[in-house]
Amino acid sequence: MTFATSSKKLVIASRESRLALWQSEHVRDALVRQHPGLEVEILGMTTRGDQILDRTLSKVGGKGLFVKELEAALADGRADIAVHSAKDVPMELPDGFMLAAIGEREDARDCFVSNRFASLEELPAGAVLGTSSLRREAQVRSRLPGLKVTALRGNVITRLAKLDRGEYDAIVLAAAGLRRLGLAERIRCSIDVGMSLPAPGQGALAIECRANRADLVSLLAPLHHAPTALCVRAERAVSRALSGSCQLPLAAYAQMDAGELWLRGLVASPDGTRVVEAEIRADAGTRAEQATGSSDAWPEQLGQALAGLLRERGAGAIIDALV
Repeated sequence: MTFATSSKKLVIASRESRLALWQSEHVRDALVRQHPGLEVEILGMTTRGDQILDRTLSKVGGKGLFVKELEAALADGRADIAVHSAKDVPMELPDGFMLAAIGEREDARDCFVSNRFASLEELPAGAVLGTSSLRREAQVRSRLPGLKVTALRGNVITRLAKLDRGEYDAIVLAAAGLRRLGLAERIRCSIDVGMSLPAPGQGALAIECRANRADLVSLLAPLHHAPTALCVRAERAVSRALSGSCQLPLAAYAQMDAGELWLRGLVASPDGTRVVEAEIRADAGTRAEQATGSSDAWPEQLGQALAGLLRERGAGAIIDALV
């Protein structure tokens, strides 16, 4: 099936936050460059995740709240594709949907933002640190137990405004979001992954469509970055195998290293008193260039193997305690 770029209009479903719109505009511009004559429209939408700002995601249904309305637009034909931050996409997609492309990853690390201090390590005991993520909170509590970690909701601009009003001494954000918004100057330092291991998919864009739209898979192929996709697939497999949700502080980060796919994972108790870590490597060879779509399952197998190591080292007990 082909997509008639000379006569077709493609509609992108997008959240209406500044960062989400940047991401959708980035995909729109890339598609227009690849397919001259294609008309691309962005359908802005407000999701439940954007509306509920007085409670943490773990208490109101998780990150899936950011994608359900967009998927509804795909299902009823109002939109053709939806653009997501890959870290916000639930590990199990609804029947009839697929991730058609994964874009090249930006900086996957968390970053430290403060008007008074230069790094996490410089924060004095009792300093107030804001974060929206149980994953970040648990790792900070484990490594720097003297800090006061408090919830921080809202889009990137809202979070920065709360910092600037003095509600927090510092906040932790995803570096990719600040860089994409042209706000890299707000980053005091990037946080080493040994201090704060990223979330599965962090820094990458995921493009979702209905599973029966082979025409869109072909159209989006030039935007698909195979090395990033291998890493994200392995990371998501770790979370899927451990039934990862917003209630479970879980991190997984993969990167290509000297021809190998190096995958690290972490599971922690919410208070950071228990942290389980493991890593695994696989010889990728030239498979990163060869793999497309989901025809080669070895990244998922690697993620499942790492999940097994984490369970053996105590992650299972942490997960059971949260049920």
